[in-house]
Amino acid sequence: MINKIKLTLLTVLFLVKSIAIAQDYPNRPIKVIVPYTPGGSVDNTCRLITDQLQKQLGQAVLVENKPGASGMIGSMEVLRSAPDGYTLLCHASSQVYMPLVVKKRTYDAEKDFTSIAQIGYVPLVVVTYPKFEANNFKELVLLAKLNPGKYTWATSGLGTTSHLSEEMLNRGLKLGMEIISYKGAVPQLTDVMGGHVTAAVSPMPGVSGFIKSGHLKALAVTSDKRLPNMANLPTVSESGMPGFEMYSWYGLWGPANLPKPIVSMLSKQVAITLKNKNVRDRMAELDFEPSTASTAQFEKIVKDEISKVGAIVREANISID
Repeated sequence: MINKIKLTLLTVLFLVKSIAIAQDYPNRPIKVIVPYTPGGSVDNTCRLITDQLQKQLGQAVLVENKPGASGMIGSMEVLRSAPDGYTLLCHASSQVYMPLVVKKRTYDAEKDFTSIAQIGYVPLVVVTYPKFEANNFKELVLLAKLNPGKYTWATSGLGTTSHLSEEMLNRGLKLGMEIISYKGAVPQLTDVMGGHVTAAVSPMPGVSGFIKSGHLKALAVTSDKRLPNMANLPTVSESGMPGFEMYSWYGLWGPANLPKPIVSMLSKQVAITLKNKNVRDRMAELDFEPSTASTAQFEKIVKDEISKVGAIVREANISID
């Protein structure tokens, strides 16, 4: 009985302390870790959100790029940080996918992090360098089959949506294209633009500007339907792999045990940010669909993605050291 009373008192004290912390939050700059190099789709999306959050909170929200190990270095820094709301992680769906494809245990995407808010989701685009002989995805597939081992994929990191998409295209269409990994989308796309690697599958926010400027050539999109902003660009599904659909989605996380009042406040602020006209206009330009998910719904999305993508990974036997 005494132990139960002690446990109840400790629980009450913890809740009181959490509420007190939240009422004073934030009273100093918030650091948001982006686990990739500047200029890529994750970085561009996260900076769009943090710039607006900074205005709403009246406190500095500073993005810090921590690239390396396919996003693992940045994620692990947030995992090890204090659960006080001053170190957050802005990441893509690979935050959830990465533990599913590595042989060694890294982290549990559900238990080791606090899901705060889903930002939104966006299709990926199959791109190549401007002078490459293929002008659409069907032609790339044909060339790859006629010339085994000649063509290559670039990925922004192992375990990313880019990587999983390329693995599935390779296996589904028997392309046999080697996948070369980079530390983020910028070096990935730079080598594609230079013709050092044949092609890449990369999220729209990171490739849109390069496609418009003519530095990259778009071959197909991974959405289920053609994009309003690129109506002439066929889908992968209609280009030889029926039913193929893949999106990259983005979210905000904290370390495990982040106080619920802080989670609630940040979630509400992200929701306000996603309704901001300037933010929505910029997202629309990138065919980015803002999320309306609550924190509880975001938690379920993470859980469901682990189940769905885990099945794909096992079926395709995708595994990295």
